[in-house]
Amino acid sequence: MASNSKKPDSKEKTLTPEEIMNGFQSLRAEQRTLTSKLSEFELDLNEHKMVIETLKNVNDDRKCFRLVGGVLTERKVKDVLPVLITNQEKLAEFIEKLNEQISKKGQEINDFREKHNIRFRGMDAPKDTDAEIAPSAVESRGKVLVS
Repeated sequence: MASNSKKPDSKEKTLTPEEIMNGFQSLRAEQRTLTSKLSEFELDLNEHKMVIETLKNVNDDRKCFRLVGGVLTERKVKDVLPVLITNQEKLAEFIEKLNEQISKKGQEINDFREKHNIRFRGMDAPKDTDAEIAPSAVESRGKVLVS
């Protein structure tokens, strides 16, 4: 039974400051990657919306061109429009899931910061003193902020 009590201690490995920073930076890099993907997919969604709005006003039998895997294909509007609408819906769902992943990653980063007591210079400075100075400066100068 004594060996069972030692197992949790072996799992609780003390990390060096470098390992903590590397872990934090990798979490932030993952969040940045997710955010850039989100931005890319939002651009695709906007392009889909523009093309769909344009094709709605066009005759169904009119030919149009679609880029598929780097190959330009000729189709009719009636064939392309339903596919574009389906893709738009799937993109919207994917963007929603990606937003959730980014939120979870942000929470994971915040939890990691709190767990390892990570502070940023200038950002985590005591804000109480700033809050006390600002209202009195505003009141004494007639609501004009002077630095």
